[in-house]
Amino acid sequence: MTETLFTHATLADGSLKDIGVTGGRIVSIMPAGTASDAARKVDLAGALLVPAFVEGHIHLDTSFYGDTWIPHKPCTNGFDVHERVAFQAENMAQAAPMAERARKQLELCVSHGSTQMRSHVMVDGSVGLKSLETILAIREEYRDIIDIQLVAFPQSGILKSPGTAELLDEAIAMGADLVGGLDPASFDRDLQGHLDVVFGVAEKHGVGIDIHLHDFGSLGAFTVEEICARTVALGMQGKVVVSHAYGLGNLDPDAARGIGAKIAAAGVSIMTNAPGDHAFPPVALLRAEGVNIFGGSDNIRDSWWPYGDGDMLGRAMMIGYRSGFYTDEELSAAFDVVTAAGAKALGLEGYGIAVGAKADFVTLAAAHVPEAVVAVPKDRRVFKAGRLVAENGAVVR
Repeated sequence: MTETLFTHATLADGSLKDIGVTGGRIVSIMPAGTASDAARKVDLAGALLVPAFVEGHIHLDTSFYGDTWIPHKPCTNGFDVHERVAFQAENMAQAAPMAERARKQLELCVSHGSTQMRSHVMVDGSVGLKSLETILAIREEYRDIIDIQLVAFPQSGILKSPGTAELLDEAIAMGADLVGGLDPASFDRDLQGHLDVVFGVAEKHGVGIDIHLHDFGSLGAFTVEEICARTVALGMQGKVVVSHAYGLGNLDPDAARGIGAKIAAAGVSIMTNAPGDHAFPPVALLRAEGVNIFGGSDNIRDSWWPYGDGDMLGRAMMIGYRSGFYTDEELSAAFDVVTAAGAKALGLEGYGIAVGAKADFVTLAAAHVPEAVVAVPKDRRVFKAGRLVAENGAVVR
């Protein structure tokens, strides 16, 4: 017998279905009213049922969400990563304990519908492995309501921060899932040397890569091309992400299409949060070239900016708004960026609304996906493995 039957669910195609769940997986999808008996029934009353959101890029260790408000300090002469890192170190010294802040941020994200997450955690000469140790423990604490991938992130650079290369190696051995990087050319000022370390650690441990790339214009584009070339040379297609990739947003359309074809051929995914004051990758153009583009909140109320609410449906709206998406097809693409595209980038197994998939889904007060993207309804329930984990904006445990 089916363990739980979710009745009268409206799917993305507009059909009304009953969803059977057993052992945390979807075992049946049938027209409403035709499913067999179940040990328990949950009437969704026609609510839109969609896959749970994928929070593809966040920083659990550096958010001040739920902590004392820390006023934003602007850079002295335009956006500067080195200066922002220095401000972050100052702010972290007066913040609440990391575990407390991470818990609040995690519950915020789950309450909005994310049950899958990739978080970057500082691992470098400035903090060693202490932050990773804390977040690993938090991941274990919340494992029943959200799956979390951790990236060992060299926020202070690799070559400029002595001992960081060795720490990245240790971080993977400790339980980090991927190795990260940061602006190889402009921060460490050694593109090849930086990538040697990142790809070397990844190849040694058989893990993926997720590199922060803030560089604009031709430098950013050239770095993306170099990452793609290494990805292909090492047979790492599907395991490499470039986060932000601002430089792709500075290119003329023909140049963007050209580099887009290279990114797609290399199987490299691009993460964007559509930041308000920076160029960002042209989502529609790159998707048309076959590039997998996915979304993330990035920073939430931290030293980089005071915004962020952990709502990936709201992030889909923001990405669509900034991309000039208006048609239903375009709005559905924005939704894909925070769901299926994120699942592809993170290599998630069993994602989606299909028989055999994990029963991770969200119900929304919307008639269909395009309406959900523009309305961002707050009335939602979040299910992990078929179990209610959040409702009315709060985690249920």
